[in-house]
Amino acid sequence: MTPPETGLTAPLSLRPDLDFVDRLTALAGDSFTRCYQCGTCSAVCPFAFQGTSLPRQEMLLAQWGLKDELLSSSNLWLCTTCGNCARLCPREVDIPGTIRAARELYLLDRTLTPELATAFENTSRHGNPFGLSARKRTDWTAGAGVEVPVLSRLGRPVEVLLFTECYWSYHPRGQAAAQAMARLLTRLGVDWAILGVEEQCVADSQRLAGETGIFEEAAAANIAALGKYQFDRLVTPDPHAYNAFRNLYPALGGRYAVQHYTQFLAERLGELPLHPAAERRATFHDPCYLGRHNGEYEAPRQLLQAIPGLTLVEMGHCRAEGYCCGGGGGAIWNSAFAKDHVDERLAEVRVREAAGTGADTLAVCCPFEVSLFEDAVKSTGNDGKLAVRDIVELLDEALGSA
Repeated sequence: MTPPETGLTAPLSLRPDLDFVDRLTALAGDSFTRCYQCGTCSAVCPFAFQGTSLPRQEMLLAQWGLKDELLSSSNLWLCTTCGNCARLCPREVDIPGTIRAARELYLLDRTLTPELATAFENTSRHGNPFGLSARKRTDWTAGAGVEVPVLSRLGRPVEVLLFTECYWSYHPRGQAAAQAMARLLTRLGVDWAILGVEEQCVADSQRLAGETGIFEEAAAANIAALGKYQFDRLVTPDPHAYNAFRNLYPALGGRYAVQHYTQFLAERLGELPLHPAAERRATFHDPCYLGRHNGEYEAPRQLLQAIPGLTLVEMGHCRAEGYCCGGGGGAIWNSAFAKDHVDERLAEVRVREAAGTGADTLAVCCPFEVSLFEDAVKSTGNDGKLAVRDIVELLDEALGSA
């Protein structure tokens, strides 16, 4: 008996690229080969509500060596490297690292979005993703109301180097927080200074978006500048900068005692005469690169709980299970891409959760988050109901009424 015709005459379209697997392994390690498709990562991904299958799909494509399918996936650029997937992966796959490595390979032969390409070019040419002059990096100091010392002018060692990074240096809302920090440090009597125009973007988020070269160039410039001065500790407001200084710079020759500003201020709380300001009901958003990636959950909460008149209420997604703001992994410089590929931005999802607690204030301690969440407050109809404030701004207010 002749078997029936199946009609399956075309070959399968799967064409594994083993060279691509080797290159990905060289950049990310081989942990992605351990993935056994349990789906835990996709269940806890911030984009689970969108049904993207991120990042389970991408791990499978990586394992199979399907270069074109992986590099063509919109998920590759939606991922914020928030780390919740890796936190719960039973095989301890470095999922964020694999995504970052795939992005690096993408950059070798594919075209970036105009938004991300501009941020990369600005960082490389001007030392900041905004494309502003290095001479303007210290403009924020004029509105601080206190003297802001610059290391090159002091000519002596200091206790604290405040590495302000780009958002606090250039963005209007970031500058307000930087000015508040200057007032707090002065009130505490800290011997401190900034690097000033010698400072360059740490570029950790650019690294996570695949631009290792820009990160390494920026690191070399910053390490050279920092090497000219003496200071006891380096304090920064940016969790991405904190992550780079703590975990990446040592291998490049830059070893510093580094703290996020919330950690530094939490140690000095007893020295701040905080008096009651307006009664507030505040909820707090954990930054992914301060919390999940570096394990700091307590310092920001200690600061908030010390403010008289402020009641802290937690969101359902908090601490290790905190939800992402949508700006990590370089997404802050590629926001138009997310708008084109998902129904709702992660910042909007988070703002809805914050509003649901009954809080009138959403407290943050990452420079990216103030502008992200303020936009989301408006787009979700919560304008006038929920204020977004950096923790350092809240402390400054309480100090100002003392």
